[in-house]
Amino acid sequence: MTMDATLSGHLQELRRGTVVVASLTVLREPGYGYSLLETLSAAGFEVEANTLYPLLRRLEAQGLLTSSWNTDEARPRKFYRTTEQGDAIAAALRDEWVRLDEAIGDLDHPAGTDSRSEK
Repeated sequence: MTMDATLSGHLQELRRGTVVVASLTVLREPGYGYSLLETLSAAGFEVEANTLYPLLRRLEAQGLLTSSWNTDEARPRKFYRTTEQGDAIAAALRDEWVRLDEAIGDLDHPAGTDSRSEK
């Protein structure tokens, strides 16, 4: 296995959970799947439709999203929105992300070598 393949696998693992946080955050405002794909892509999240749609269904089954069909336009679209529980989970995940980022920073710059350790 090449270093590129190894890195690619680890990056995929790292990004997997971030798509959940990003989706719950974006969907605080109602949105449909394709618009979410575009928003995530523009923000730098590489996710494919065959990954995102099952994720949306799973988050809905967990009670973190709610959905409704909009049939006002020529093409019906299923709109998703984060529930109150989804908002709480997203906030907790973002808080944990910040904590982990600080912890990695502390590992990268042990005590006494960087002002980050002076909390």
